[in-house]
Amino acid sequence: MQDVVTIQTANQPAHAPALPVSPTPNQIPSAAPKAPGKGIEVTPRAIEKIRSGMAKEGVSPEEGGLRLGVLGGGCSGLSYSIRFDTRPRERDRVYEFDGVRIFVDPKSFLYLHGMTLDYEQTLMRQGFNFINPNSTRSCGCGSSFS
Repeated sequence: MQDVVTIQTANQPAHAPALPVSPTPNQIPSAAPKAPGKGIEVTPRAIEKIRSGMAKEGVSPEEGGLRLGVLGGGCSGLSYSIRFDTRPRERDRVYEFDGVRIFVDPKSFLYLHGMTLDYEQTLMRQGFNFINPNSTRSCGCGSSFS
């Protein structure tokens, strides 16, 4: 099987219920709780896959995490970036889900707020799905959006 990243727009249903966002207090100045869908959400399936990937790559859960980002380029204008990182950067938003940390830089957060990261594993394919309400269209390659 091949690992793939797929994109869903807001009008497509999510595959699994997402966990509520829980940002670390020192990263987001507002003390008021965020409204649902305004942060980043990660499903339990995605958390388990991230956790096992971090263990395989030797990334410490106490210091490291998964970095989500957006890069210019791709068929539709923007592409998702997903990789492990050993620590957050100075201006990152840091989210924690059941001991798994997610890092998002401020520029990428503009495109990713409200999205849900899911993981799908079927006989045909396996990979992370970005369910992003900010995406107005995506292309056939499955990793580009606008």
